[in-house]
Formats: sequence, C-alpha cells, structure tokens
Amino acid sequence: MLDLKGSGVALVTPFTEDDKINYEKVEELIEYHIANNTDFIVICGTTGESATLSEDEKKELISFSIKKCKKRIPIICGTGSNNTSKTIELSKYAKSQGADGILVVTPYYNKANEKGLYEHYKIVAESVYPMPIILYNVPSRTGVDISINNIVNLSKIDNIIAIKEANPSLEKIARIIHHTRDTDFKVFSGNDNLTYPILSIGGAGVISVCANIIPDVMHKICNYSKNSLDLFIKYLPIMDELFTDVNPIMIKDAMNYLNYNVGDVRLPLYKTTQEKHDNLVKIIDEIL
Repeated sequence: MLDLKGSGVALVTPFTEDDKINYEKVEELIEYHIANNTDFIVICGTTGESATLSEDEKKELISFSIKKCKKRIPIICGTGSNNTSKTIELSKYAKSQGADGILVVTPYYNKANEKGLYEHYKIVAESVYPMPIILYNVPSRTGVDISINNIVNLSKIDNIIAIKEANPSLEKIARIIHHTRDTDFKVFSGNDNLTYPILSIGGAGVISVCANIIPDVMHKICNYSKNSLDLFIKYLPIMDELFTDVNPIMIKDAMNYLNYNVGDVRLPLYKTTQEKHDNLVKIIDEIL
C-alpha cells in the first residue's frame, strides 16, 4: 500500500491565453516539483480548478501527468464529484492510467447524510480496489462535514488510507488521529497555515497550495525537524495571504508575479483586486 507523507503540492492547472490547458507548462511544473523535493503531486483538485475542467480535460490531464512523471514521484488524482457514478468512472480511469492514488472530495451540493456519505465512499473504494484513496473534507466549499465517527468507520476500509482535512478544527483533527492511532490511516492538513500544528499532534503532512511556490520549504517543514517551526513561522504570512481571496486566485497571481506564467483562473473565478494583489506582492518581496 502507498506510504504517503510530507508535502504534497495541490498543483495549479496552467492555462493558455485562449483558456486551454497548457501542457508544456504542466510538464515544466512537474519537473520543478521533482527537482525541489515535493513528496507527491495532487492534480485535478480544488487548486487545479477541477470544477471547471471538463471530463475529457480531466482524463487528458491525468493521463499526461502520469506519463510525464514516469513513477519518479507519486501522482494523486482528484476524481471526486457530487455524482457517485461519475466519481467511479473517473476513478477507474485514473487507475487504468497508473495513478498512485485518488483524492475524493465529499459530494457537494447534494448534502448527503451520514449513511449516504459512507456508502458513497465505500462503493468508490470497492470500484478501484486496491488503489489507495484519500478522503477530502472541505466543508467551507461543499456544505458537508464528514463526522469523526464516519471518518473512523471509513478508515477501516482497506484502501482508504488517509484524509485531507480542511476543517480548521484542531480538536476534530486531534480526535481523528486519536481514534485511528492504531492503524495506518493518515491525516493530512488541508490548510497550509495549520501544517505545523497538525504535524505536532501526529499528522502526516499537508496537501499544500503554498508548495506551488515554496516546495522545498514545505517539504522541510513536514520533516518536523528542529528548524521546522522557524520555517513555518517565517512563511506563515505568505500562507495566510494566499487565502485572502478564493483559492486558487491568489496562488496563480503569486505564480505569475514570480514568472511561472500559469495563466488566469477560469470563470466564474476572476482575478483579484489591485489592493489584494499589491499586498501579496509586498509580502512575497519581503519574505522571498
């Protein structure tokens, strides 16, 4: 079974000027993360603007990224949706292409109850067994918060190996870790600014937005060495500033300022205000 830990980058999806996926840039970003100690790459997630990628685009991006990685770094593919059959279809496709695992967000908008959430994840897990699955809980976007009890029950399914927890409650995260401490189930922070606190209570790492621009720093923080806290505190203002507007607006703004040239976000997202851009640039210049 896949042994994930450390800093996984929630990779942006770069676009061309005519709003197509920029595959030349995708390859460039993959090579950049391999060279700069990112521990694993997550594609087609929230930061990758999965909500505005067509099914064909998702499949093409999944296939392309896996082929370019050539097993040099684990690739986790976001395959979740609010339609269980479509989630299964894309998950099976990711498996057929050689993905190392899948990230499955809670079904948004439907607002499934406890049993519905459990059965959704259970049937997805069965459909791709034994491929590893990471649960993705982000209630601020989906309107659904997986309960501790449901997470514990889901952790007992063999190929559900971890959760990306973006509920900012450290109490909840501590309880998840406590109740799964005798298993191989892992908890990854879904918020960069909680990475160190979650590591300190037994978390396995982070699936990081900030790693798009500071991959080696996020890798070192996740090593949880004597310098990790100092690094975390130093770069915390950048982590916070990247969420002053809806993700991934600010990280793409930051990357373009730093000459990564990843293009704009897709509608209905839109570029940030001049004031927020200027504040971001000021903090980047001060810290980087």
